[in-house]
Amino acid sequence: MQPDQRDKGYLWDMLDAAEAVLDFVRDKTPKDYLADRMLRGAVERHIEIIGEAARHVSAELKQAYPEIPWRAMIGQRNILAHEYGEVRHEMIWNVATMRIPDLIAAIRSILVEKENHEPRDDA
Repeated sequence: MQPDQRDKGYLWDMLDAAEAVLDFVRDKTPKDYLADRMLRGAVERHIEIIGEAARHVSAELKQAYPEIPWRAMIGQRNILAHEYGEVRHEMIWNVATMRIPDLIAAIRSILVEKENHEPRDDA
């Protein structure tokens, strides 16, 4: 598989996980989130998937899209996977409700560019 195709696959994985996170938190409050262990686990797992996929995206793609917080996503994945005792639920809620919508928009934009094979204007 070509590097560009691998990147598309990772972007699709990220998009799918991000959309799942939005579905999970839709119509929920922070209080609902804190009270529901299964909801927290689902959100955390999908944020972890986003970070794992981001970790595998090529350096070229990451450089082409510096507005995407690649390092932060990977770092969050590492905390969720390895330092779960340090997870701050309020921070995860904020990621799920404030950062994920922007990430979805950015990934969709990249995928459209890739499908159209259009080079990025500012790259």
